[in-house]
Amino acid sequence: MLPQFGTAVRKSKSLTAETSGSAPEKATVDVAWLVLEAANDLGDHAAIEACRRVIDAELNGTVAGSSDTDLVLGYFR
Repeated sequence: MLPQFGTAVRKSKSLTAETSGSAPEKATVDVAWLVLEAANDLGDHAAIEACRRVIDAELNGTVAGSSDTDLVLGYFR
């Protein structure tokens, strides 16, 4: 089976934040990486920092702030 890249991956991911109070779900972190790339291209420093906090939270097994998660999930809307 070939790996999925780009749009194929994004279409298969849920773009909803986890509400159970645990670490961010994998889909949110995947979106954070995509937003981080776009924000870097656009020079959007606030979004870059929010993405870094969401990614760091996943790596540390902690909860990302809701404002950071909301920014990441709503970035392309």
